[in-house]
Amino acid sequence: MESSTATRSATKTIAGLIASAAARHRERAAVRCKRDGSWQDLTYAQVEHIVRQITLGLLALHVQRGERVCILANTRPEWSYVDLAITDIGAVAVPIYQTNSPEECGWVISDSGASVIFCEDESQLAKIIEIREQVPDLRAAILIEPPTDDAELPELPFETLTLEQLKSAGEAVALSELETRRDQIEPDDVYTIIYTSGTTGFPKGCVLTHRNYRAIIDMVEERGSLKSEDDAVVYLYLPLAHSFALLLQLVVFDLGLTLAYFGGDTKQVIVELAEVKPTYLPSVPRIFEKIYTLVSANVDAATLENATKVGIAVRDLESEGKQVPAELQRPFEEAEEKLFKNVRAAFGGRLREAVSGAAPIAREILEFFYACGVPVLEGYGMTETATAATVSTREEHRFGSVGKPLPGVQAMIAPDGELLIKGPNVFAGYYRHKETEFGAVVDGWLHTGDLGEIDDDGYVYIVGRKKDLIITAGGKNITPANFENEMKRCRWVSQAVMHGDRRPYPVMLITLDEEEILPWARQQGLPEEIGQLAKHPKVIEMIQEKLDEVNRRWAQVAQVKKFTILDHDLSQQRGELTPTLKVKRSVIESVYASTLDAMYAS
Repeated sequence: MESSTATRSATKTIAGLIASAAARHRERAAVRCKRDGSWQDLTYAQVEHIVRQITLGLLALHVQRGERVCILANTRPEWSYVDLAITDIGAVAVPIYQTNSPEECGWVISDSGASVIFCEDESQLAKIIEIREQVPDLRAAILIEPPTDDAELPELPFETLTLEQLKSAGEAVALSELETRRDQIEPDDVYTIIYTSGTTGFPKGCVLTHRNYRAIIDMVEERGSLKSEDDAVVYLYLPLAHSFALLLQLVVFDLGLTLAYFGGDTKQVIVELAEVKPTYLPSVPRIFEKIYTLVSANVDAATLENATKVGIAVRDLESEGKQVPAELQRPFEEAEEKLFKNVRAAFGGRLREAVSGAAPIAREILEFFYACGVPVLEGYGMTETATAATVSTREEHRFGSVGKPLPGVQAMIAPDGELLIKGPNVFAGYYRHKETEFGAVVDGWLHTGDLGEIDDDGYVYIVGRKKDLIITAGGKNITPANFENEMKRCRWVSQAVMHGDRRPYPVMLITLDEEEILPWARQQGLPEEIGQLAKHPKVIEMIQEKLDEVNRRWAQVAQVKKFTILDHDLSQQRGELTPTLKVKRSVIESVYASTLDAMYAS
C-alpha cells in the first residue's frame, strides 16, 4: 500500500490524467464495482490499460481532434473509461442522460454535431435507431454491453460494433500515435460539452475547456474536501452525465483514491452503502431526506430536537478542541447509543463527509446529520462553472449556507439580488447558442440566475431562482423553494410545488411517496393504490395538518391556502423533472393548468 502522502497530478489538461495517476498509484484500487454479486477492485494500472485500449480503438475509428463523441449510459466503470479515452485523443465528450427519451437524445446528438456514440446496451441503441433520420452526421455506434445471447448486431445505416471489437481494432494502431495526439492538446481546447438539464426550454450545451476543469480540480483539492488517503473510498450513484458526478470522478482519479460505482439500482443505494463503507458520499438531497424521514418517523419530535441540539454542541466543541462539560456528555452518550451510531451505520460506519448538491436541502436535516457525526455539507455551482463555485468544509461551514467561494473564484450580488460568479472555471459559452439571457457572461461575471446573499464573513446563501420568484397579484414576492422543502420533509410527501405568480395567493400541488404511504395504508386497512389514497379523507387530513404546521412558520402572504394531491408522482420520463430531480416549474404549470385553475375557481 502506498503512502497517503502521494501528490496529485501535474497535468495541464485533463488528457493524460489517468496515465499520470497510474504512474503514481499503480497498485492502488482505482475502481470498485459489483460483479456477480460481489465487489471487485481494479487497480490504476488495470484502468489505465483499459483506457489505452479504447483510446487506440477510437484512433482506429479515425476519430479526430475536436470531434464530438456522445456517451449514453448509466453510471458505471465503462462510462469513465470511455470518457477518459475520448479526452486522451483531443476529442470532445458529450454526455447524454441514460433516462433521456429518443427525442431528447436526438437533440443532443444533432445540436452537438456528434459523429460517434457509445450506447450502454441494446435498449439505448434502440433510441438512436428510432431517431436515425434526425442525426445524419452519426457514423458509428459502440455498444458497451455485448448483444444478448451472443446475437449479431443489427445492420444499420451507420457502423455498429461492441466495445471489445473497438479494443481489438485498436491493436493495429501504434502507441506513438496516441502520444502524439495527447501532446497536441492545449488548455483552451474543448474538453466536454455538457447539456444542461434545464428547467425551461431545450437543453443548451455548456462548452467547458480543459483549462476550466483543470482549474476546478485544483480548487477542490486545495480546499481539501477530498484528500489522498490510503482508505479513501467515494461511492457514486449520481449520473455521470451530470457535471457534479463528473468532477468527483476526475478528482478521485487525480488524487489516486477509490471510486465505487453503484450496482445500477437506486433502490439498493442504502444497502450498498453498508457494503462499500465509503468515506465520502456525493449526493442529491433526496437520499438524506429519505433517511431523515425514516429516523424521524420512529423518534418523537421532542427527543429528536433535543438530541440534535446536544449533538451539534458536542461536535462543535470537539472540532474546536475544547472539553465537553459533563452536563452535555451524559445526554450526548445516550443519544449516541440510541440514535447517532445507528445513523452512521446506515452510511456504512466510515463516512467522514457527505456533500449535497444540485438542489436545496432543509437546514434541519443538515443539523441532524451533523449531530450524528455524519456532516452533510452543501456546495453551490452550475454546469456553467464547471460544476462548483462555493463549497463548505468541516472546518468552515454554516447551516443554510453553501459555503465560501473556492480559491480563485469571486462572488458578488448584483443590485437585483442575482448571484454573479467570476473565475477560471467559468465556461466558454453555449454551443451554437451564443445569445442567451440565462448564463450570460458580462465582463467575466457569470449571471447565474440564482438569487443570493453573502454575509460579512464571505459565506454565500442561495435564496431562490429569479425565474422561480412568485409575485402575487397583490405585488408580494415569494421564493417557493424553502416552503416546498419544508413540505417535502413530511414522510408522506414526495414532491411539493407551489404556484401563485400573478395570482391572489399561493396554492400547491402535492404528490405522495409510494414507499412510505403504501405500507401505512396497508396497516390502516386503506386502499393500496395511489390514485385512491390521493382522494381519501384521512390522507387529505394528514397533508392538511402538515401544511398548517408549515404555514405557521411563514408570513400570511406566503402561506399556501389550498392544495391538490395528484394521483401519481412527478416523472422525469414525462418531462416534469430534470435528471437531478429538480422540478420543471414551467412544465408543471402547463401540464396541470386546469388543476391549478380549479383551486382558484373554487
